[in-house]
Amino acid sequence: MAIKLTKKQLAVLNYIQDFTEERGFSPSYREIQTGLGLSSVSAVAEHIDNLVEKGVLKKVQGAARSLEILDYKHEETVELFKLKMADCTEEEKEILTRAMEILNL
Repeated sequence: MAIKLTKKQLAVLNYIQDFTEERGFSPSYREIQTGLGLSSVSAVAEHIDNLVEKGVLKKVQGAARSLEILDYKHEETVELFKLKMADCTEEEKEILTRAMEILNL
């Protein structure tokens, strides 16, 4: 079963990933708040806690900038896409490619 994320949770996750890739370390809660225009640091903390609970994010208690994104895609889904891509028409390949981009696979 795939993990369901809200639009805000996905935005927080994407922000953390982009920030970390650009700078080599994760953002602070305040930077996430500012970057996404959230109402408060506690709103960020709530999103972070929910993402940790869902198993897509890891944090070290008491450590600054310790957010780490975990791979939450199911290997079975990726394998199914690969198998279908190996034996499909060009039109189907285009559709599957777009679907994989949307799903970030």
